Amino acid sequence: MDYISIDNLEVFANHGMYEEEVNLGQKFMISVRMYFDASAAGKGDDLTKSVNYAEVCSDITRWMKTNTCKLIETVAERLANKLLTEYEIIRSADVTVKKPWAPIGLPLECVSITITRGWHTVYLSIGSNMGDRRKFLTDGIEYLRSNRYIRVLSVSEIIETKPYGNTDQDDFLNGALKLETLLSPEEMLEVVHDAENAAGRVRNEHWGPRTLDMDILLYDELIINKEDLTIPHADMLNRDFVLKPLCEIAPYAYHPVANKRICELTIPRQ
Repeated sequence: MDYISIDNLEVFANHGMYEEEVNLGQKFMISVRMYFDASAAGKGDDLTKSVNYAEVCSDITRWMKTNTCKLIETVAERLANKLLTEYEIIRSADVTVKKPWAPIGLPLECVSITITRGWHTVYLSIGSNMGDRRKFLTDGIEYLRSNRYIRVLSVSEIIETKPYGNTDQDDFLNGALKLETLLSPEEMLEVVHDAENAAGRVRNEHWGPRTLDMDILLYDELIINKEDLTIPHADMLNRDFVLKPLCEIAPYAYHPVANKRICELTIPRQ
């Protein structure tokens, strides 16, 4: 992917573990590499289709001078998040924070940290079979939208389906979402659980009735097998109510275990 680099932007700011670092301040050097598609800017000679690096330098300088962090790791993390959330065109970024006056008491050129952060593509399933089902789904989607590290890109048609597993309960409304997020899979799972909890979901029966059910189906093309997190979702290939809405919004999304696109997967009949 194309990128613009800013190398060793010097900023005098007040970050550090020690009181004198915070009170007196010191020099930092910031380098960023911002990845984006530069073709439209290049073909049209149009700055609005690119990253305004003068504006980025000013934003970094302003943020460095008006905030205080103990760790350069935190400085790098927050600068990366700032760039990715405030400049929509940037898909990922490398951020290096150098600290040439690090109080170590030994001769060195500098201490530095480099991180890489970027937007990830995530697909979720959503469902409800209690109370005002459609409102629970809408509120759950809005809960995700309220998180500055999540962008809701697509919402499928909401369909009514028979219950799965435990069939002695009311019918469900089900759908699928396409998101972009800066969150890790574990952080995304935490947000999903928070959204369910906000809807008053009680987990006292496996496959039982629920006000709001959200599952992470796919996260990029990762395969994760942990005690509390499995991606791709372990049972999604057996669920018509998952595959049908997902196929509507992402027919060519790739399932890394089945090694097929969603549109290629056989949707079982219940």
